[in-house]
Parts: sequence; structure tokens; C-alpha cells
Amino acid sequence: MSAPVGSLSRMRAHLDGEHLDVVVVGAGLSGIGMACHLERHRPGTDYAVLEARHETGGTWSLFRYPGVRSDSDMHTLGYRFRPWTRPETMPAGAAILDYLRDTAREYGVDGRVWLRHRLIAADWSSARSRWVLRVERDGAEQMEFTCSFLLMCPGYYRYDGGHRPPLPDVEAFAGRVVHPQSWPEDLDYAGKRVVVLGSGATAVTLVPALARTAAHVTMLQRSPSYVLPLPSTDRLVEVLPRLLGALGHRLVRWKNILVATAMYRVCQRYPRFMRGVLLRAARSALPAGYLVEVHFTPRYDPWDQRMCMVPDGDFFTAVSDGRATVVTDTITGFTRDRIQLSSGDSVEADILVTATGFNLHLFGEATLSVDGRPIRTTETVTYRGMMLAGVPNMVYVLGYTNATWTLKLDLVADYVCKLLRHMTDNAIAAATPSTPGPEIAITAFKGLTSGYAVRALDHLPRHGSRPPWQATMNYLLDTLTLRRTPIAKDMTFTPPPATPPEQPPNPA
Repeated sequence: MSAPVGSLSRMRAHLDGEHLDVVVVGAGLSGIGMACHLERHRPGTDYAVLEARHETGGTWSLFRYPGVRSDSDMHTLGYRFRPWTRPETMPAGAAILDYLRDTAREYGVDGRVWLRHRLIAADWSSARSRWVLRVERDGAEQMEFTCSFLLMCPGYYRYDGGHRPPLPDVEAFAGRVVHPQSWPEDLDYAGKRVVVLGSGATAVTLVPALARTAAHVTMLQRSPSYVLPLPSTDRLVEVLPRLLGALGHRLVRWKNILVATAMYRVCQRYPRFMRGVLLRAARSALPAGYLVEVHFTPRYDPWDQRMCMVPDGDFFTAVSDGRATVVTDTITGFTRDRIQLSSGDSVEADILVTATGFNLHLFGEATLSVDGRPIRTTETVTYRGMMLAGVPNMVYVLGYTNATWTLKLDLVADYVCKLLRHMTDNAIAAATPSTPGPEIAITAFKGLTSGYAVRALDHLPRHGSRPPWQATMNYLLDTLTLRRTPIAKDMTFTPPPATPPEQPPNPA
């Protein structure tokens, strides 16, 4: 997806030194969804979607590694307003990308997306009641314009490179070392010995895909994760919509929401019981006598970290067939064609895939400030898990850790449209979440124990001891509170300035 022919020059004439109602940052799952909500509920809004990369789709256009697919139920990962109608529960990345781009075209969002436009800095001007944005175009030229409301939807990790932990003496390894986030198109792994380093969702997705043609695949993990086999299709999708039409898709979506919520709650309340259930599922999917206690028994309780879902147990099938092996150990060094382990064993390898996670980054690379004072995220407090206390007219999207990302996105978008309507109806220029008083205890961001989250705690806003200065991980609760709580609660509203704000100078 790209800007229509001839529209780039019109966009420059419109934006350089000009003003927009809303700017959406990011054209992935969150940005496209947010823009569609604006089209549906705030028609006539003058907005643009800024995308730093050369194409839309976010994660689903960036990730090209073998077998890339959803690790979440697609019937809830799909947008509420445009249901995923196919029976696949964890479809391939290409199918998800098509879905996102089709959605953007259907709602006219594609014409609002400006590719290769990276937000460099955003400064809120209290005197003018607007954000002043500095944007880099095509990696070089910079432009400046303003907007009334800023929606930060750039995703939650850095696109320019994944997390690469130090590996002792890796330079001695003669084989190729690749990271899934930057998978090389010319990598030929057919007939090769491949070692996948890691135990998360990416690793358990890669292993069965690589094992189809590789000589052998070894998943080398420092510690295990919970791996749960699930059906690759939902048979109700083939039945309910045929009988009930659109209502059938809504019922499938709610069925999946309630099942996932119930499973999470049971895991949290009865961790020993659910640990036993998950380990029995692993044993039943693996050969008799397999060392499940060693390779599939994590150090943490179920759902303390995100669980790895595998369609039809394809990961277990690859291990059972002997095409893949799981090794639980740590690396002490490398030779030309081997990885040396703490146990004294070694693993042969022609290719090492470092599925070691990503680097979380809530607002991309943009520098944010209010009246010239930098916004230091760790010195701020979250407001309803979508705004920052004391920061006007800015909303960010950070999905649930225990459910699909889009569930939170849809709720945030509903709130944004409700807030914008309230501001328009009441001639409000700025909406600023209140700062919690001294009676509110402030702590680090909660509910995240995965490696990528722990590494990023110094970049995340703080939590308060009670609502609204908390980010809950409860979709059902958020559905009730965000819809029923008065929009003005714990919010300061500011009228427009007495004199119309001057436009910034045109840098061109």
C-alpha cells in the first residue's frame, strides 16, 4: 500500500506548516484499526497516519521468517467491526497482512497513510493548545506541522532490530547467525543443521516450519515455556455465521473471549492444578518417557508469562517424529560448527537462529515534550492504561499481556472517539489526565514478567495503587469501566486560547 499517484506533493502542501485534527503514528494493526474507528465514528476528522517504514502492516509486513503466524486467536485479534470470517484460528502472517490492508481499503484509510514518514519529535504547546510535530520524510528531509490530538500506535517494539544477548565466542562459529526479526531472503536451510535459540512463541513457530526441509532442528532453550496445542480451525465459524449471519461471528468472538478469560483466571487462581493440566497435555503429545519435567516445565506458574499456542500441536509432532530436538542448557562457547554447553555436551549447527525476543519501545524513537520539557516516561503515571497523567491530548495503545492485542485497541479507540466528541460538543481544546495525589502509591509497571518486559521497565510509565492510574489486564472489567465511567472523571479540560494560535513557519 502506498500513497496514490500524485498525492505526495498535495500532502506536502497540506501538511508543511499546516494543522490537522488528529495524527495517528503507525500503520500496523493498531494504527489502521484506530483510523478505521475515526472513519466510522468521527467522519470528517482531518487526520493523517504516519508510517516510518515503506509499507503498511506493521509486524505482519516486517516478519518474514518461515512459518510466521498469529500466536493469538484470530477471531479476537481481528477487529470487532470487521470480523475474521475464516475458520483458521492462528493463520499465516501473509493472510493477516491481507486482512489488514483489505480493512484499510474498505474504510478509506489507505489514502490517509503516508509512508516513510517518521515522527522525530512532538512538543505540546499549552499556549496554542496543540502538538507541534517534527517529521522526517524518506530518511532525510524534515517537515513541521501541528495537530490537536496525537494517537501513538507504533507498536510495542523497535522495528530496526531484535534483542541479541551476548553469546560467548560466537565469532568462532563459521555458520550463519540470523535473527527472526530480520530474516534474510537468501537463507537456504534445506538439508542444514539449524539451532533455534529461545523458547518463546517465535521459537515454537520456527521449529516445525524449519523441520520440514532442514536436516535437523534443535531448539536450544535456557529455560522452558508452557506450550499448549490448540485446534488450527474453529468449527463454529463454519456453522454459526451460516445460521445467524453477522451475529454468528460476534458469538464466536465472545465465545473465544470468555474461554481465554476463564483459562487465564483459573491459571492465576489454581496454578498447581493448571500446571498439571498443561504438563499432561505435553506428555500426551510426546513419545512415552519423554523428559517433560526437564524440557517443558517452566520455573514460573501458568500465564505469569505469555503462553505459547501451537496449532494442532505441530511443534510436538516435529519433536515426536525426530525432525526436531529440544535441549535445555546454557551456552559456554562456540567452535566452527558446534555450540558448547554448560553440561559439557555440544550441538552441531550450520545455522543459528537467535529467537531471543525483541526490544520493547512504547513510543518508537520520537522525543515527546510538554512546553519544551521532555516527557520522561518512567517519571509519568499511566491513566487508564492509555494516557499519561499531566500530558494533554495524547493517547497510546498498549495491548493486553493475557489476551489479544486488538481487544484493548478497540476499547481505546471507543474511548478516543467518545473523548473527541465530548471535546467538540463542549468547545474544549485540551484534555489532560489528572496527576495522582500523595495518597496514591506509585510503583513500577505491573503484570509483566517476560524478558522483553523486564528489560523495558525503565521505559514504561508507572502504576498507581488504584484506578484510574492503572493499566488493568482484564478485558471484561475494562469493557464495563471505560464505557460507564464519566469522560470527565479525573480529567482537566481547558478551553481554546483567547486568540487563534499562529501557524508554525513553513520550513520549505
